[in-house]
Amino acid sequence: MTKTSFLVVLLFITISRAWADGPNFEFHPPATPEDAEAPAIMRDLAVRLIPVYQESDPERYLANLSALQMAARDYTSAYVSRQSLRERRGSADVVRPLSRDVIYDMVVHAKAMEAESRIPFAEGFRAAFREEVSRLDDQDADVLTRWLGTPLHGFREALQQAFDRQRAKDEIDQSEALALIWTYVSFEAYRSFGPLVDSLAAEDDGRRYTADTDVAIHTRDGASISVMVIRPKDRTNSDSTNPPGTNSAGTKPLPTLFEFTISGARNYAKESAAHGYVGVVAYSRGKRKGAATVVPYQHDGDDARTVIDWIAKQPWSDGRVGMYGEGYSGYTPWAAAKRPPAALKAISTSAAGAPGIVVPSKGNIFQNSAFRWSLRMTDDKASDAASYNDGAQWRALDENWYRSGRRYRDLGRLHGKPSPIFIRWLNHPSYDRYWQKMVPHRKEFARINIPVLTITGYYAESEPGDLYYFTQHHRYNPHADHALIIGPYDDAMMQRGMSTTLHGYQVDAAALVDLRELRYQWFDHVFKGNAAPSLLDGTVNFEVMGANEWRHAPSLGAMADERLRLYLRETASDPPTQPGKANSAFVPQTMSFLDRTDAARPPAAEFLSKSLATRDATTFVSEPFTKPTEFSGVFSGRFDVRVNKMDMDLNITLYELTAGGEYVRLFSPSTEFRASYARDRTHRHLLRAGERQMLTFESERLTSRQFQTGSRLVIVLGVNKQPDREINYGTGNDVSEESIADGKVPLKIRWYGDSYLDIPVRR
Repeated sequence: MTKTSFLVVLLFITISRAWADGPNFEFHPPATPEDAEAPAIMRDLAVRLIPVYQESDPERYLANLSALQMAARDYTSAYVSRQSLRERRGSADVVRPLSRDVIYDMVVHAKAMEAESRIPFAEGFRAAFREEVSRLDDQDADVLTRWLGTPLHGFREALQQAFDRQRAKDEIDQSEALALIWTYVSFEAYRSFGPLVDSLAAEDDGRRYTADTDVAIHTRDGASISVMVIRPKDRTNSDSTNPPGTNSAGTKPLPTLFEFTISGARNYAKESAAHGYVGVVAYSRGKRKGAATVVPYQHDGDDARTVIDWIAKQPWSDGRVGMYGEGYSGYTPWAAAKRPPAALKAISTSAAGAPGIVVPSKGNIFQNSAFRWSLRMTDDKASDAASYNDGAQWRALDENWYRSGRRYRDLGRLHGKPSPIFIRWLNHPSYDRYWQKMVPHRKEFARINIPVLTITGYYAESEPGDLYYFTQHHRYNPHADHALIIGPYDDAMMQRGMSTTLHGYQVDAAALVDLRELRYQWFDHVFKGNAAPSLLDGTVNFEVMGANEWRHAPSLGAMADERLRLYLRETASDPPTQPGKANSAFVPQTMSFLDRTDAARPPAAEFLSKSLATRDATTFVSEPFTKPTEFSGVFSGRFDVRVNKMDMDLNITLYELTAGGEYVRLFSPSTEFRASYARDRTHRHLLRAGERQMLTFESERLTSRQFQTGSRLVIVLGVNKQPDREINYGTGNDVSEESIADGKVPLKIRWYGDSYLDIPVRR
């Protein structure tokens, strides 16, 4: 599976633990990885380590010894060590299962040929690659070439950080030295073969696949859709006569895995072909080589259906199509399924976009990131990715707008480049027909009678959209074959692969699942009749953080067996309200709309911390749990409030406060919603300013966490006033038209003691 490059470095180090403690070594690191003195400095360290290195595990000894020998530039000895390692692992021909060790085998082989026979490294590496990859099947070859293509910058960053950590010291112990050697060897390896990878991968792909990269499909209204098709070659059939059941290319028709996307940054067409499918990627009209104006969301359902119908008619297709995607391309399968084409047989999405639900607004609150995205997507086919990815530029825009107090609609004017599509979105703050036409709505979900797999995470921006599709499908189709898998993942982990830590939080080992491979296993179950993955034993499949285990439930409600009601009172020992009598006690909260001194305040990033940095928020803390308690599911609540405004934007964040004093964030980002849409996202119901009233809600996020004895639940209840999103001044008018002139009177809230959260728990 694809992983971030920094994770790859960590994995190399993890598999090669150091030996028992021994003497320290004097060591002064180079200034940078590119420092001209770096090879000599690292060689000197390795040479001093080799004579004293000991390890009881033979395989670990050989792996670490080879790294030391590589750093020492003794490639002949390193090659012998790595060959011995392969033989110990069961095969001198190829490592099974495929391991990143293969990369070092190829590098050492090429370096040894260079040292012994004066064969240039590039020539030797090409020979080593061809020899290695010729032994691999399509899936392993695809994985290997993706590993080799990991960007160098991650390895460089890891090495620079390792040097910097050591800089203030005069000595390095043996364990740290070995970890540093592996980090250095990884950087040097990727730097040496990086320029060779693209041509080698293309050469191998030509042997394995047939690629049509410039297919154009025309729509009924005259637009053109750019399509890429990659098919596995049948290399077992050398007979010139086509066997029965094959097409003109001599291959059997196959099911197709299809992604419809607006971004050309990456695609999985070849990966799908490596798994025995035809891989098809189509691009929204106006993107890549498609001829049309780019308008996100509005045409994708019809266009995806057009491509599906085209696929089903091709000689290489067996008439069955599965759609998949992440982010925007996670939305398009649902757009197609609004009127399901006959050939669409399965859908698998992760981090799925849901227009009107999580983009361009969340909880009916518009996000600045949507403005930024709209500019890039509608600009032109060759969007300025460097400018789009310049975070400093966009943070400056956020802060300038926030300090100015101008209308939200003026965001484009401040940037100097308005976005007509963003203004169009602002004209639809409710989940009205404009948004409802883009994906299935209410009873339209009942038409979807194909298998569906939704993958999401407790820390994913997209989670509310994923849960929307899941809950609405089951609500309107009681027989829906729709499974959900969720764990401690953010959007990046679902797209690029697992990480052992997530913003300071140590991810349970059980949660480190190859989600992309799981997707293919699920498609193999649907299309090839293979057994379903055991991880999908239930309709809802969730990892319990802190318990390091997966659970399976028939529904979201069945994740827990009771509801724990926690009242929002100033102290946990406040007496309960007498029956039939409203609680008159309240917790006051005041927020100034005029205070913009926090414009540059960075958002809280860590999911595990010793303190909470709260602003414009009130905190409530439960009594300690007297026994282990599992919080699993979707929480809900009722706020008994009095507000001096007609509306407000709220956010709720929950933490476990452990007995040891650590705060563990249960989900991220916060669940947030506009009070006037709390009970109905399609119609706005304003608050009654100055009156006591009840505000009921259900979170659009779920989580699962095992609380230990002595832990407490911490509730941080805040009001949104941030530079990166719309500000609701509470006049009751169109929020995007409000400005700081509407905020001269502070927001004043009374949180009465009858307010509560209902927490789903299992004891």
